[in-house]
Amino acid sequence: MHYAFLLASLTYLLVSIYIGWALIQDKPIYKSVSLGLLLVGMLAHATLLYPYVVTLYGLNFNLFNVISLISLFFLFFYVLFSLYRPIISLGILAAPTAFIGMTIGHVGRAPYQPISDISIGLEIHILLSLAAYCVLLMAALQAIFLRLQIRELKHHTIHRFWVNKLPSLQSMESLLFDMLLVGFVLLSAALGIGFIYVEDLMTQHIVHKTAFSLLSWLLFGALLVGNWRAGWRGKRAANITIYAFILLAIGFVGSKFVLEMLL
Repeated sequence: MHYAFLLASLTYLLVSIYIGWALIQDKPIYKSVSLGLLLVGMLAHATLLYPYVVTLYGLNFNLFNVISLISLFFLFFYVLFSLYRPIISLGILAAPTAFIGMTIGHVGRAPYQPISDISIGLEIHILLSLAAYCVLLMAALQAIFLRLQIRELKHHTIHRFWVNKLPSLQSMESLLFDMLLVGFVLLSAALGIGFIYVEDLMTQHIVHKTAFSLLSWLLFGALLVGNWRAGWRGKRAANITIYAFILLAIGFVGSKFVLEMLL
């Protein structure tokens, strides 16, 4: 397993350094090289994570394993979106995020009761929830970058770092709504399956998580409808995305931290 960690770390760091160097030097970033290395890193990352999650006693979704899995999903969706959007430069964020998440998952330990005798429905619910959280995390970060670009354009700053180094404002905004739509669909499916298969919200201590997730879902849905019907975009879209994700994070990560680390 240490070899998998070293291989994934090496590829993630190489891509981070390469893209960072290319951005600083205004050099072209070769997509095939970057994505090829990241695919090797993702495979090593998955090899490392698998025995931590899939144990002899059941599935182990403790806080640190979830952080590592989310960072792997984060990178997976970045590669996926990169195939049809000109966003390869955003690897300067995706690769280090995957490295940090993998490292935290590798060294961190938390008490956790493995999930045994779990139904297929609940397994799908958990995986969809993690995938939705990951895509919406990417959307929140995208919204922050969009805010920075809008601020530079609005204030007519001389040194436009975010405008010059990142994809165009139009590409960034289109990618934001791609992420929001994918994340909203995943979150909708996760919540729907959860309501079917989760038997007792109170006993499983997930009432707060469910409430915050529903509030977040409503806010994301309102943003998508607002974009479709009224053309919401720019700063308003970025702000709503950030607020909605904060609600989701409070319910998702906050509840796991309190239950596993404090209680």
